[in-house]
Amino acid sequence: MTGSGRTKPSERVLDFGSNAVAAEVYGPHNAHLDRLESLLGVTCAPRGNALALSGTGRALDIAERAVRRLAEQAKGGRGVEAADVEASVRMSRGTPTAGDDEAETGLKTRKKTILPRTPKQADYIRAMQRDDLVFGLGPAGTGKTYLAVAMAVSKYLKGEVARIILSRPAVEAGENLGFLPGDLRDKVDPYLRPLYDALNDMMPADQVQKRIDSGDIEIAPLAFMRGRTLSDAFVIVDEAQNTTAVQMKMLLTRLGEGSVMVVNGDLSQVDLPKGVRSGLRDALEILEGVEGIGVVEFGEADVVRHGLVARIVAAYNAHTKETPYEAPKGPHHGS
Repeated sequence: MTGSGRTKPSERVLDFGSNAVAAEVYGPHNAHLDRLESLLGVTCAPRGNALALSGTGRALDIAERAVRRLAEQAKGGRGVEAADVEASVRMSRGTPTAGDDEAETGLKTRKKTILPRTPKQADYIRAMQRDDLVFGLGPAGTGKTYLAVAMAVSKYLKGEVARIILSRPAVEAGENLGFLPGDLRDKVDPYLRPLYDALNDMMPADQVQKRIDSGDIEIAPLAFMRGRTLSDAFVIVDEAQNTTAVQMKMLLTRLGEGSVMVVNGDLSQVDLPKGVRSGLRDALEILEGVEGIGVVEFGEADVVRHGLVARIVAAYNAHTKETPYEAPKGPHHGS
């Protein structure tokens, strides 16, 4: 302690050994370093290929881990963007656990390598690598759909699955499909647009369309799953809070040999008619303790869209005083 009662700042110097890596970590006009200082209250002093970090206590530890993550990302040939700085800080706040390295190798797609941006996203990636059925729960903007599509594309490109099947229930939030123009495909496509967007972010549009035409990628409303056996496929069901109990049972019993199914939803955003119980909530209660099932629950801290989205989610939760769904405690849950 100093005479004023404050802890004297410590300094740590990290040598990147490369101008290119240092430039990526520092950002344009040292913008990434400015952001680190703002987020953690540390001081960042670039010294050519090396960076001197000054700070106290845990903030300095977090800053060092965050910078090392960014440097590894740059060494791997992946550029460092502003969003990566905040993601690296989020990932570095937690205590390192076994399996982190596996999750952070990233999910390779045609266009980019997708890395987890929060510890819970890393848990989610590990769950999809480990379990044949995974439930992803939580608010919008936490990456549930995006990471599931990234995992599906990664496994497809490596030949681990032969097909990708993306689906969601066509339940309208205060609207009616019957009033929309066009045929059935025209009516349901707007509900499936987030899935198309995620695919196009990971594969060239012409390749996406080619695989849709060949049947290797199928995007369809949930009703189209009835009576089928989904084998050797990566199946993603989005907005699953809007399934009924009967639909959910039908869906889960479609799973065939060599397949993985990821079921995502937000139990605070149910659009079913009043009095109709969500099939997602029903399944979580019924399947508690069943081996081979993973449940990962995201929270407000995992929102990785615009920073304002996290504050909007928090404000709505505070206003309605809703209690977030608590995943049943069991050996198959969590990370």
